[in-house]
Amino acid sequence: MPKIWKSQKYFVFLCPIMKSVFRNIYVLVICLLASRAYAAGSIDILLQHPVTATANITLLVQDLQSGEIIDSYRPKNVAPPASVMKLLPTATALETLGADYRFSTFIEYSGTIDGGVLHGDLYVRGTGDPTLGSQKVGDRNLLSRWVRAVREAGIRAIEGQVIADLSYFDADAINPGWIWEDIGNYYAPGIYALSYMDNTMNVVLRSGPVGSIAEVQYTVPEVPGVKFDNHIRCTSITHDGAFVHGAAYNYTRYLTGSVPSNQGSFGVQGDMPNPGLLLVQHFTQRLEESGITITAEPTYQSETDGKSRTLLYTWQSPPLAEIIMETNIHSNNMYAESLFRTFGARYTLPCTIHNSADFEKDYWLRRGVDIRSARIVDGCGLAPQDALSAETLVQLLTYMYQSKNSDAFYASLPVSGQTGTLRLLLKDTELDGKVHAKSGTIAATKNFAGYIELPNGRTWVFAVMVSFGNGKAKQIQSVIGNYLLDLYRTKGQ
Repeated sequence: MPKIWKSQKYFVFLCPIMKSVFRNIYVLVICLLASRAYAAGSIDILLQHPVTATANITLLVQDLQSGEIIDSYRPKNVAPPASVMKLLPTATALETLGADYRFSTFIEYSGTIDGGVLHGDLYVRGTGDPTLGSQKVGDRNLLSRWVRAVREAGIRAIEGQVIADLSYFDADAINPGWIWEDIGNYYAPGIYALSYMDNTMNVVLRSGPVGSIAEVQYTVPEVPGVKFDNHIRCTSITHDGAFVHGAAYNYTRYLTGSVPSNQGSFGVQGDMPNPGLLLVQHFTQRLEESGITITAEPTYQSETDGKSRTLLYTWQSPPLAEIIMETNIHSNNMYAESLFRTFGARYTLPCTIHNSADFEKDYWLRRGVDIRSARIVDGCGLAPQDALSAETLVQLLTYMYQSKNSDAFYASLPVSGQTGTLRLLLKDTELDGKVHAKSGTIAATKNFAGYIELPNGRTWVFAVMVSFGNGKAKQIQSVIGNYLLDLYRTKGQ
C-alpha cells in the first residue's frame, strides 16, 4: 500500500476526531472566558477561596454618584443578614421620627391628691424607651428625678401602689422567631414597653474544681423572686461557655454550659424576667427612702386598667441620634428590637411584631427600595428566618445617603480599623478609616453593608453577604477584607 494513501487514510480517519477535540476545546475556552467575565477581577477572591468558595454569596458594589456597578454577584439573592438587619430599623426610625426625637415615659396617677395623700395609684407608663437606667446611653439618675417630681406634686403618702404600665406593646415580649439557644441570654432579652437597666442581670457564680457545678452567689442587680435551675459545670476550658435560658415574665432561669474551673467569682449575663416590674420596685424603694409612705406592693399590668389618670411628669430619653449610634456601632440587639417594636404603633395599639414588620416593609416600598424579596421577622437579625439581598441593602443605603438624616445615619456606622464591630476589619491597610459599615455575624456567616470613601472624593455603597462558609466568621471576615482591599486597589484609585 502506498505511503501517501496510508497517511491520507489516517488523516481522513483522524479528521472527525480532531474536529471534535478542537470543538470541545473551543467550547471550554468560551465557557472559561464567560466564567471569568461573570466573576471577573476581585470577586475571584471570594469565589475561589476555600473558606468562601461553597458559601451562599450575594454582593453589590455601586458608585453612589454615578450609579455605575463596580462589582456584582447574585445581588438579588437573599441571605441571612444577621446584625446587618439593624440598618432597617435604625434607618426607619430616623426617617419616621427624626434624629432629635425623644422617647417619653409618663408618670401618672389615678384618684385624687388631698392633704399630701394620693388616694389612688401611681403609674409609670412606657412607650418603648430602651435607655431607662441603661449603662450605655442616658441618665442613670432618673429615679432621683422621678422622686423629686412626685414630691414637688405635693405627695407625701400613697394609699395605693406603684404600677408599671406595659400596655403600649403587646405581651409577646420574646420574638417568636428567636431560637431557644438565644432566648434568655443578655443579647436576646425580652422587649417591653418599659425597659430597665438594659433588661440584663449579671449572674455571679463561684467556679470550683473540674467536674463540679458552679455555685450561684447573687445577681446584679438583685432581682426579687428569681430562681435558677443550674447545670453549669466547671471544666478545663479557658473561656465563658455558659448560657442563660428563660421565658418572659417567668422567674426561673435555666443555666447550662461550662465555665473555667477554680476561677473564683465568675459572671454570666442573662435577661431579666420583667424589667418593668423591677423598675417600679426600685422606684417604690426610692420613694419610701425619701419619706413617702406607700400602702401596697408595686406591680405591673400588661393591659390598661381603664382608670382615669392625671399626668404628673414626663421623662424623655436622649435624642434618637444617640440611640441609633449605640445600636449600630455596638450592635445592640435590645436597642434595635425596641426601635423595631415601636413601628407597630403606626397601625394600632398595642404595638405588635407583625405590624412592625409590615410597616417597615411598606414604608421602604413606597420610597423605591425593592424590599419585596425580604423576610422581616425582627429588628436585630437574631431570627434565622430573616433574609435580605445585597441589592435591597444598597438601595436602602443609597436612599439614606441622600436623606436629610444622612449625617446621623452615617455617624452611627462603625469605622474600619477604628470603632465598634469594625475595629479589626482592614486595620493598618489603605482602607483603615475609610469604610463606614454595619457588620453582621452568626456561625459561619459574615456580612458587611455600608460605604467606602475613595481618594477622588467619590463614594461606593456596598453590601457583601457570605453565609454558610467553610470556616469561622473571623476567617470569612478576613477573606471579605481581602476582597474589598483588592477591589479598592484595582478600581478605586
